[in-house]
Amino acid sequence: MKWETALWMVACLLLASLPRGQLDTTCHAFVGDNVLLPCSTSPREVNLSELLLYWQIGNEGVHYFHYGKDSLKKQDEKFQGRTSLFLDQMKHGNFSLKLSNVQLGDDAEYSCIYRLSKSHQTNKSTIKLHVSAPPVIEEPPSPSEQNQIPSGSPMDGPCLAMLPLSLLLLLPLELWHL
Repeated sequence: MKWETALWMVACLLLASLPRGQLDTTCHAFVGDNVLLPCSTSPREVNLSELLLYWQIGNEGVHYFHYGKDSLKKQDEKFQGRTSLFLDQMKHGNFSLKLSNVQLGDDAEYSCIYRLSKSHQTNKSTIKLHVSAPPVIEEPPSPSEQNQIPSGSPMDGPCLAMLPLSLLLLLPLELWHL
């Protein structure tokens, strides 16, 4: 590892450990969705071969991009295969992260930390992601289910239970015929 990269990683860790400031933005997603965590720099051309970009939660690695390519060796296992950057838009300052198949455990405060190697200025954006279980939508019963006798109705009992009622109805009829 180059000493510059090691120094940059130490600087990122120190920056991440600073007292938290105000959030830049808040995003919401349901479990199973894909979500875009926004991060950008002022509009200008960015030389990707000079860019150091870290997406992290505290000290946990979410996605790294070093000098023109993804560097995912230190990415936390739970994010493997679920993160991506918009490589075609990064040269225009869009460092947003796409997180696929969102899980409840992804609910956290994310940091987007970036710096161009020629610059000594490190920038940080903080994005809070709220994750919820998807809403449960009950479907109305189908027409065939609506015509069925609901469970627990008097018809569930044995047919003999209806016998006394039948006799009570028949007795007055018999008496009327006499």
